[in-house]
Amino acid sequence: MNKSILRLKNQHKNKNSVKIVGLVGLAGSGKSEAVRYIKSKRYPHVYFGGVVLQAIKDAGLEINPVNEKMMREKLRADYGKDVIVNKIVEQINKLIESGQKRIIADGIYSWTEYKILKKNLPIEMKVIALVPPKSMRHKRIGARPDRAFTPAEINDRDYNEIENLEKGGPIAMADYFIVNDGSISSTHKKIDKVLREIGF
Repeated sequence: MNKSILRLKNQHKNKNSVKIVGLVGLAGSGKSEAVRYIKSKRYPHVYFGGVVLQAIKDAGLEINPVNEKMMREKLRADYGKDVIVNKIVEQINKLIESGQKRIIADGIYSWTEYKILKKNLPIEMKVIALVPPKSMRHKRIGARPDRAFTPAEINDRDYNEIENLEKGGPIAMADYFIVNDGSISSTHKKIDKVLREIGF
């Protein structure tokens, strides 16, 4: 009887604790589709790339891959490597204050951002990395109808994300890995399995 009561108390505690799921991966890994799917479950989300896009709009520039790369590096050079994650932390805290218990963090870029999120948010955060084969990821990027990249641009973006944006660290340290090499429905099933394990 006592064990049953304790189990029920733990279930209640887990249900009411705040949890964040952070999605990471290089360009073309399927993060956007994963976020779209989890959002369809009516969870709120914060978007790291949205900070960069807003800065481009505020500067009166055209949104394109060149300006995105330039602005990401400019923001970090002008305000420090933690500039984007600090804005995201503010957004997450506002969601928590509004009563949200489950939050999606889309687009954790750098090792610095990963460490700040883990250190400064008094919540349970789990990182999920989407890792399709490189050839499949590049094929997806090259076929984008709205933001297609050339092969040279794809390689340049990969190197830039790993070397300048420290994007490899959060991927390497992810709590869960989803090999996104199948159909959308199979990826959704893998996502659901991970979310169940997390208690999200």
